[in-house]
Amino acid sequence: MFVRIGNTPRDYAWGSTTAIAQLLGTTPSGAPEAELWLGAHPGSPARILDPEDAGGAADLAHWSETAGRLPYLLKVLAAAGPLSLQAHPSSAQARAGFERENAEGLAPDSPERNYKDPFHKPEMIFALSDPFDALCGFREPADSRAALERLAGGDPAVAAFAATLDGDPQQALRRATEWLLGGAPEVAAVVDAVVEAARTADGVDADTVRMLAEAFPGDPGIVLALLLNRVALRPGDALYLPAGNIHAYLRGLGVELMAASDNVLRGGLTPKRIDVPELVSVLDFRPLAVTPMVRERPAPGVEEFVPDVPDFRLMRVEVGGDVPSATVDLPGTAIALCTAGDVELRGATGSVRLSRGEAAVVTADEGTLTVYAGAGTLFVATPNR
Repeated sequence: MFVRIGNTPRDYAWGSTTAIAQLLGTTPSGAPEAELWLGAHPGSPARILDPEDAGGAADLAHWSETAGRLPYLLKVLAAAGPLSLQAHPSSAQARAGFERENAEGLAPDSPERNYKDPFHKPEMIFALSDPFDALCGFREPADSRAALERLAGGDPAVAAFAATLDGDPQQALRRATEWLLGGAPEVAAVVDAVVEAARTADGVDADTVRMLAEAFPGDPGIVLALLLNRVALRPGDALYLPAGNIHAYLRGLGVELMAASDNVLRGGLTPKRIDVPELVSVLDFRPLAVTPMVRERPAPGVEEFVPDVPDFRLMRVEVGGDVPSATVDLPGTAIALCTAGDVELRGATGSVRLSRGEAAVVTADEGTLTVYAGAGTLFVATPNR
């Protein structure tokens, strides 16, 4: 079954006013357009453009009540400014946290809730802009200490904080994170000194500080960001963010794919509540070297990005010229989004034609999906094999 879907971009303040419209060939609303959601998540379920094709369901949230839960959420994300620092729980942490907060009697919409559902929320981002800038995971504490000393090592408060990064790396990073987010009055002096020094400094770390200070003046996340890896993705690169990874998208346009969950533990760069003990219990403090996801090429014209979770995988299909068609398998219900040209999708029982900016749900009974076009680009999200 093929079902055409659509949605209205969400107008979060950090969104671009032009990037999504330029990608999909739509008319800008004039407001920020941050995320276009294509999935069944009740926060912004995709509309079904012809409800008769889906048994009368008006959107994918209602459709999934009978068709089964869609385990992933596909988005187009356009950040004109930085998002909050955040991390997501594992499946076990999400279940335990959700059950605990239910037992405590917290209402589903309570601002005290950390866990809105019992699901994990790993995610990946496929970069479309050049570059797509992000913060991702902790870097080696020695590198963070060196960055702090280059920027403002002459300031006593900064020098004292930098010294806490010595010793066991994971313990040092945990200690520094708890202190920065813990509300001690001395934190402000460190933030102010780092921001002041970055005004006239060169380099990536100074650029990060200036960007974050402009968006979130005085926020301890400005200094916490110097403990993280700054990543510049190029078009076609994909970054995977597993459970426990602290991250923030800074600017850029991309296709995002994640498990369908609302569970977010924030770590700064936000006016919203930060539960420091819960965040720290979820974070993975192991330093890591960030590299783009491995790009698999299962067939001509097909690039595939496969994470280590069952919820989702992403395929980018490029047809035209020497590749007049491409075929992908469907291990479950898929969502397909055309971002360039025109494509025709054919399955075992039907077909649909999509132009730039159009999307459709494809149910698993179509078996395999063959994509034809004079020239076109299609993103396809499915459950993982």
